[in-house]
Amino acid sequence: MNSCPFCTLPPERIVAEDGPCVAIRDLYPVSEGHTLIIPRRHVASFREMTPEEWAATQRLARTVAEALERDDPSVQAYNIGINDGRQAGQTIPHAHIHVIPRRTGDVRRPRGGVRGVIPGKADYPG
Repeated sequence: MNSCPFCTLPPERIVAEDGPCVAIRDLYPVSEGHTLIIPRRHVASFREMTPEEWAATQRLARTVAEALERDDPSVQAYNIGINDGRQAGQTIPHAHIHVIPRRTGDVRRPRGGVRGVIPGKADYPG
């Protein structure tokens, strides 16, 4: 798919790779170091990824996190997520996983994390 930006990545954008997957920095980062993990093979959904691709994404997430922490000691935590489908906010129809580094004080109330994608759902008892 020549029109897919993730299928035609220039080599200099790749910050890490593991077999069937690569990692690149997000062009519109939520925080400094925001990284995308992408299967090389064009698949629109995580549901189409092979077990080998899934395993590579998990290894790359760890590799990326270790490098971010080594290079920036202020990184203390992560949000890791997938927007799968237009209704979930996916804007590029090629499966990819977001690794978003978090730092103390980067938001006023981080409680609830990814639940915040739907307004009012991040705050819950427990």
